[in-house]
Amino acid sequence: MESHHLLLLVAFSSHCLLNINTTSATTNFLAKAHRIIFKLSHHKFILNQLHNQTVKASLARLAYLERKAGGISHNYYTNDLRARMKAEIFGVQFMANFSIGDPPVPQLLTMDTGSNLFWVQCLPCNKCFQQTSPLFDPFKSSTYTNISCKCPSCSVFDEDKCDAYDNCKFSHKYLDGTDVAGILGTEALTFVTSDEDVITVPEVLFGCASDNNAFDGEPSGIIGLGPSNISLVTQLGSKFSYCLGSIMDPKYTHNVLVLGEGARLEGDSTPLEVFNDLYHVRLESISVGEKQLDIDPCIFKRTPEGKGGVVIDSGTTLTFLLPEWYEPVASEVQKLLDGKLERSYDPYIPNLCYKGVISRDLTGFPVVTFHFAGGAELALDINSLFQENGKEEFCLALQESQEMSIIGIMAQQNYNVGFDVSGKNVFFQRIDCQLLH
Repeated sequence: MESHHLLLLVAFSSHCLLNINTTSATTNFLAKAHRIIFKLSHHKFILNQLHNQTVKASLARLAYLERKAGGISHNYYTNDLRARMKAEIFGVQFMANFSIGDPPVPQLLTMDTGSNLFWVQCLPCNKCFQQTSPLFDPFKSSTYTNISCKCPSCSVFDEDKCDAYDNCKFSHKYLDGTDVAGILGTEALTFVTSDEDVITVPEVLFGCASDNNAFDGEPSGIIGLGPSNISLVTQLGSKFSYCLGSIMDPKYTHNVLVLGEGARLEGDSTPLEVFNDLYHVRLESISVGEKQLDIDPCIFKRTPEGKGGVVIDSGTTLTFLLPEWYEPVASEVQKLLDGKLERSYDPYIPNLCYKGVISRDLTGFPVVTFHFAGGAELALDINSLFQENGKEEFCLALQESQEMSIIGIMAQQNYNVGFDVSGKNVFFQRIDCQLLH
């Protein structure tokens, strides 16, 4: 298999992108493109397994982002891109559905604001994980080209970046156990437009991963939405937005991801800061109902070394708060629920849990609101603040963190969240995503 893999790589000519953000082919496309939106759909899941898996995945994600925060780990686009999205069975993460290559091969990719590289699993595999969409074979695509290791776009990767045929190698390791490696190349992406037309974006930089260790499942790769020059966001403009309804509702079909100038930048905004390729926002206060909690806002400030601060992330399910913020929120929740509902204790679940049903037992529970610099707000109702944990039990969807705070995807439900990376703003608009159509 190894020798076959090397022969395949030499069959392609290597080239350089003159500009990762705007190749001539992409610029021509941008001038003609229709409006394209990524529609998101949900996947059914087994509820009593979901919470334990969610906690484990969120804790692993927290460790990854903490390391990344510490440094260890052009607006030509006049239209927007849409991918059909569905929630990953455990996580809970959202996945985009579009096609790559010519002829187009459908792919299902995890949406991740905490990473940059867009990669898919490729044939021939030295090691492949199981996926539901077809494996992409670059040898059968007329539009695939390798990137030379001498190209500027290859400089974003560290040592040992050249293979025997002068192709740019890449490798990525994730703390959840995912480990991928392969060749950097360019390829055409095919999307369905909002008017049901089909359009192709040429010469998109991506990783063709052929030596992989990951958990089997639905996704065939990751669509990195980070701010670096190799991310799909930067290649297609510097703006994107996503709107998520209930992530626990498999029948909700209006979740959507939008890339480019057509991104929905609506609602109130707050300053966005990029640090170590993570999106930081400034949280100033938290209120429970009409009661503003007595918390020092200085606690949320990020240190020069990357500790502290507040990251907004699509790849983390739960929300994590530093102890000085988490404890007042949890204490207020306990005051409202202790004596009314029976506490539930699980040594494997470190957050606050009760016996009961969210929809039945939390009617009238006050909204918890995050208040950001500039006046933007994120309101967490009972379905964003709590998560079902099997039959007749639910837990607080907030957890304590020692180094940094993360606003996870559950807290972003029922919001359209828009990122203007070059303009350094993020927008929060509370809305039923169906109304955006």
